[in-house]
Amino acid sequence: MTDTDAHAVAGPSTRPAESPSHLRWRYVKDKIARNAVWVGGLSVIGALMLIFVYLLSEVWPLFSGAHLEARPVAPLQTAEQVLYTASEEQGEVGLQVLRDGSVRFFDLHAGTAREQFQLPLSGPLVAVREVAADDGRIVAVNAAGEALILRHRYRISYPQDKRHIEPWLAFPYGEQPMRLTDGAPLDVAVRETEDAVFLAGIADDGNVEIRRYDKSSSFLSDEVELELASETTLRPDGYPDRVLVDPLIGWLYLLDSRTGNLDFYRIPFDGLPTRVQRVELGERIVASRFLSGGISTMYVGESGRVSQHFPVRDDEGGRELALIRAFELPDDAVPTAFGAELRRRGFAVGDAQGRIHLYHATAERHVASYEVGEAAIRSISFSPRAKLVLVTDADGRLHAIDVENEHPEISFGSLWTSVWYEGYDQPELLWQSSAADADFEPKFSLTPLSFGTLKAAFYAMLFAVPLAILGAIFTANFMSPQMRQWVKPTVELMEALPTVILGFLAGLWLAPFIERYLAGVFVLLLLLPTSIPMVGYLWQRMPERVRYTVPPGWEAALLIPVILVIGWFSFLLAIPLEAMLFGGNLQSWMDRELGIGYDQRNSLVVGVAMGVAVIPTIFSIAEDAIFSVPKHLSLGSLALGATAWQTLTRVVLPTASPGIFSAVMIGTGRAVGETMIVLMATGNTPVMDFSIFEGMRTLSANIAVEMPESEVGSTHFRLLFMAGLVLFVFTFFFNTVAELVRQRLRRKYASI
Repeated sequence: MTDTDAHAVAGPSTRPAESPSHLRWRYVKDKIARNAVWVGGLSVIGALMLIFVYLLSEVWPLFSGAHLEARPVAPLQTAEQVLYTASEEQGEVGLQVLRDGSVRFFDLHAGTAREQFQLPLSGPLVAVREVAADDGRIVAVNAAGEALILRHRYRISYPQDKRHIEPWLAFPYGEQPMRLTDGAPLDVAVRETEDAVFLAGIADDGNVEIRRYDKSSSFLSDEVELELASETTLRPDGYPDRVLVDPLIGWLYLLDSRTGNLDFYRIPFDGLPTRVQRVELGERIVASRFLSGGISTMYVGESGRVSQHFPVRDDEGGRELALIRAFELPDDAVPTAFGAELRRRGFAVGDAQGRIHLYHATAERHVASYEVGEAAIRSISFSPRAKLVLVTDADGRLHAIDVENEHPEISFGSLWTSVWYEGYDQPELLWQSSAADADFEPKFSLTPLSFGTLKAAFYAMLFAVPLAILGAIFTANFMSPQMRQWVKPTVELMEALPTVILGFLAGLWLAPFIERYLAGVFVLLLLLPTSIPMVGYLWQRMPERVRYTVPPGWEAALLIPVILVIGWFSFLLAIPLEAMLFGGNLQSWMDRELGIGYDQRNSLVVGVAMGVAVIPTIFSIAEDAIFSVPKHLSLGSLALGATAWQTLTRVVLPTASPGIFSAVMIGTGRAVGETMIVLMATGNTPVMDFSIFEGMRTLSANIAVEMPESEVGSTHFRLLFMAGLVLFVFTFFFNTVAELVRQRLRRKYASI
């Protein structure tokens, strides 16, 4: 027997046994690797939890409510009746206008008097009303029916690095009063624009005296003089005792507080106001005034019901006064006073029990209640920043109350449901965080942004999923290994393309191209799905000598020139077809005939661009899942007589379905969080329209656009963090659903 035969009989040489020390070292390395993976997994979970906690910490103050605290100073009291109370911006100096015509400034921390002035009006005052509260302009009216416009101003200096505020009075139109009515008016309203001053006063006989003065400035000085332009008398139907005029001098409100009858008038440039509507409030009205901005009027009924009204467009295109919303005070509250914030749509109602109740109109939110004292509340006044509220009770005492109320405009309803904003004819879902007008009311609905996020993801997945999944199936099952080695890395390499480049191309090239060749896009969508099966059918009918020239698994390469030719033909046909069927402009035809608007940067552009970004992710994961199906399963199916298509649909795809579903959900998660493509390829308009030809604004794009300009700690700033929290929840939801479904599918097909 030779050595070779002996070796063959003995079999292959056995592997030498490992030493105990080597086995221990391998065990140590395995344990270190296992612990490292375990620690790494926990670190990822911990990092995600820290992100969630940080986002929640920035969002939580939005819902923390308000805090009120009385200043520890002796309440200021006066023997004279106070007609008007206000404070300056910093909440350090207060103002009181007394019935005897004196104006007193006082320290709001020490409770001591600072300065006192006497108005150049004879006799006692009967009313003091705001002309422009945010500018410090008020009007004082005496018992003789004379009106004087004045302005309380404050000089701020910093001697020895300590703030010092010096109050003073200014008379924009001189110290000569204007005649309004004969005798003491029941009520007065004064408004001014750049060119005119409008005065309306209710005389004791119920008539409304209206005066309009034109402004003229001297050529040599900055003094402004008033010249009487018109004077008219309005004889209303009834006996009103309260008059309101909006800041733009377009609407006149006459209220009979005893019966609750409210007459709504339009003010023409010349002539008498014309009544538009009568509204019956149905009860005696305790207080009435404008909210900030001068659009909404608030009426406090004796029953404790506070109603908000403002003009809206009616069915005939005119304007009518509509009841927008109503607020109910606590059951035991008897309203006695009303005050409104100067820059927000917040207000406060005082009651006979000595309490004040804070609300925000647009958010329909009761913010807080605070017990001032035992005496009934007579007047309420907010500082310009709404950080201080001055309350005068029935005993004449003035209480200064600090208010910490940073985010009253936020509620669940204002964030997620339709809100009826001022100037709109119906409730809307709107996001509009800034405007040039100081009277602008921010609109912070997250619904349009969430809708836009899901809309962008939907159209992206509508484009990407069929291409990626079908491409993965063909690549893993039918493509030759040599061609697969080129195709799979090429598609995966697309994932390295920066999304900012895709967004740039989509915004500057793809969007104008689709707009110009929109008809070609429709032709392409019709020709491409029909021509490819037709080409496949014709290829099967070719002679064998022709078909065998192409190696098995390389048939897909034949479709490349077909797709290019069909695309070229579709866009070549676009312009003649558009001219022949749609009058040369398909977008105008759709708008005119179908009522479908077209925005150049729309969901179609976003779907294509974002789909290109998402396809590599879905394709790679799905292709790996399909290719990893054990070969013995597919070979066994084929051996039992199943066709290749039956094997694919009944064996391969069910086995790979967990991975395919994970690929789709991961792609969806990426589409939801995509920023640069939607930022550059859409009009960034937060509209609630599912049309593929309209744009959108997503949560991520909104954060990228508005975060640099938001004030740290503001409502806008914290809402952007809330948008990030919503994105976090979206991503967590999709990933959780993906994992649950994947595990279920895995258990279901584990026995195959």
